[in-house]
Amino acid sequence: MTIEILPRAREDLVAGFHFYEHQTQGLGGYFRNSLFADVESLRATAGVHKRVLGYHRSISKKFPFGIYYQIAGDVIQVYAILDCRKAPSSIRRRLRVT
Repeated sequence: MTIEILPRAREDLVAGFHFYEHQTQGLGGYFRNSLFADVESLRATAGVHKRVLGYHRSISKKFPFGIYYQIAGDVIQVYAILDCRKAPSSIRRRLRVT
């Protein structure tokens, strides 16, 4: 399967990178690499995750982030990569605009 990280999800990754890099130098890179590994793991696990707000949601193994995706044929489309600590209403709004 092919994985497509859509532009808004890329923006989510960049925002997460900056947040963690601001906390501790180097942590942003670790965050980015960890999330890319989690996204890559979808090749083997896509479709088995619980559906939340119309999307499959995989939880990152090392950070409190959810990877929201859908499967279209043989393409895994990542729509959002969101901090699970945010208010549920914020996550609902973000997924509606995607």
